[in-house]
Amino acid sequence: GFEWIDCHDMTQSVLSYLRRDGADFHVVILNFTPVVRHDYRIGVPQPGLYREVFNSDSRFYGGSDIGNGPVVDSQPVAWMGHGDSLALTLPPLGGLVLTLVGGKE
Repeated sequence: GFEWIDCHDMTQSVLSYLRRDGADFHVVILNFTPVVRHDYRIGVPQPGLYREVFNSDSRFYGGSDIGNGPVVDSQPVAWMGHGDSLALTLPPLGGLVLTLVGGKE
């Protein structure tokens, strides 16, 4: 399935959405500008640790390797209709895919 997280951020040219397969999901964020976005907050449907499983700006693809390290811990800050959120660094002209790897109780 598909679910928008945010399709209204015209000022920063960022789109974000969820891809679902039953209970499993991936978070996709696309930055369409040549500007790095620091501390970009995005709502997520579950609290926990999120791993970057794809970064189009990775050095493996000839990019500048701007990303979020091995995992990002969600924060209990409600955002974009979700109870938890992530503060991310978005690479320029890049896309990220994150997946939940460890939930919180």
